[in-house]
Amino acid sequence: MFAVAWIGFAGEASAQQLPNLSIIRPAPEQPLPFSHKKHAAQGLECAVCHPMPDPGVFAEIAGTEVCMGCHVQVKTDSPAIQALTAAHRAGKEIDWTPVYVIADFVYFSHRKHLERAKVTCAACHGDVASMDAVAKEFNISMAGCMQCHRETEAPLGCSFCHETRGAD
Repeated sequence: MFAVAWIGFAGEASAQQLPNLSIIRPAPEQPLPFSHKKHAAQGLECAVCHPMPDPGVFAEIAGTEVCMGCHVQVKTDSPAIQALTAAHRAGKEIDWTPVYVIADFVYFSHRKHLERAKVTCAACHGDVASMDAVAKEFNISMAGCMQCHRETEAPLGCSFCHETRGAD
């Protein structure tokens, strides 16, 4: 009886520590205004601002030097661009608030999804090119990912996305 109660308690306690990735929240407040819609209208591809250095697991947010490639001349009278310029000159990066966060214990490769599976950025992130403020549109919990894998006949085995621990 005690063991069953302890297992139930431990399972409940650990579940409370996990982020609920199925919750769809409004766009987080960002340190500077940034319109993906306006930048996409200029012809910028996702990878310009979100490079994937080898091995391609993470899509990063480009540093201020990428922004300054244009904003050294574009909209220099804007208070937001002036703040961006000041941060760049001081060698400080902008502390953007992430919209999508994958749990530490999950292995996900942007490159494999884009190149091998031919999944587009919009398939998981929505039509970001039409958004002024990016909000989470899709459920990136295990259930959401499993649903996509079922629909696309992608592998469903645990070790495909989760590291196996203690295996030799």
